[in-house]
Amino acid sequence: MKNIESLLDGFAAIGRVSLDKLAGLGRATMVIAYALLVLPQPSTNISLTIKQLFNVGVKSLLIIVVSGLFIGMVLGLQGYTILVDFGSEEAVGQMVALSLVRELAPVVTALLFAGRAGSALTAEIGLMKATEQLASLEMIGVDPLRRIVAPRLWAGFISMPILSMIFAIVGVYGGALVSIEWLGVYSGSFWSVMQQSVDFYDDVLNGMIKAFVFGIAITWVAVYQGLESIPTSEGISQSTTRTVVYSSLMILALDFVLTALMFGDI
Repeated sequence: MKNIESLLDGFAAIGRVSLDKLAGLGRATMVIAYALLVLPQPSTNISLTIKQLFNVGVKSLLIIVVSGLFIGMVLGLQGYTILVDFGSEEAVGQMVALSLVRELAPVVTALLFAGRAGSALTAEIGLMKATEQLASLEMIGVDPLRRIVAPRLWAGFISMPILSMIFAIVGVYGGALVSIEWLGVYSGSFWSVMQQSVDFYDDVLNGMIKAFVFGIAITWVAVYQGLESIPTSEGISQSTTRTVVYSSLMILALDFVLTALMFGDI
C-alpha cells in the first residue's frame, strides 16, 4: 500500500511540475505575442528601442568583432592545412566563407549574444522587479510590457542579424589575412573561388534567417526570465544563469532544425 501511495505521489509531483512548466510557457508566449503586436510609437517606443539597440547591440560589438577575427583566422589556418594535402589550397576561401555564413557566424554570435546581452537583459529587468519599478509603472498607468519589455525584444530581434553579418565579414577577412598574407595563397584564387561558391539566397539569406530566429529565442528567454525572477539577489542570479543555459540549448536545437530544413532536403 505504501508503495502505491509513493508511486501516486511521484506521479502527482511530475504532474505539478509539468503544469507549472506549461503555465510558464503560456505566460512567455503571451509576453512575446504582446510585444510583437505592439507597434513602436513615434513619441516614446522608437527612442526607447534605439537606446536598447545601443545597449544590446553596440555594446556587444567588440566581443563579436574580436571573436569573428580569430575564428576566421583559425578557419583559414585549419582549412589550408587540410586542403594543401589534396592540392586544393585555393579553395580555402570557399571553406572559410561557407563555414562562417552558413553556420559559425549565426551560432557563435548567438552564443556570445546570449552570454553578454541576454544575461544583462535578465539582470536589468529582474532588478527592476526587485526594486518595485515595474509595480510603480503599473500604479501610474504605464504598461511595463509596452514600456520595458517591447523595446528590448525589438532591439534583440534587430541586433542579432546585424551582429551575425559583422561576424561573418570580419571572419572572412581574418581567414584572408592568414591564408594570403601568412600562408601564401594567391589572393585572386581566394576571392574568386569564394565569390563563385557563396550564393546569396542559399547561403547568406539562410544564415541571416538563422540569426533572426536565434535573436527571437534569446531575447524571449532573457526578458521572460527577468519578469519571472524571484525579487532577491539570489533569485536574479539564478534567472541570469537560466537565461544563458536555456538560450544556449535553444540555439543548438534550433540550429539543427533550421539546418535540416534549409540544407537537408526535408
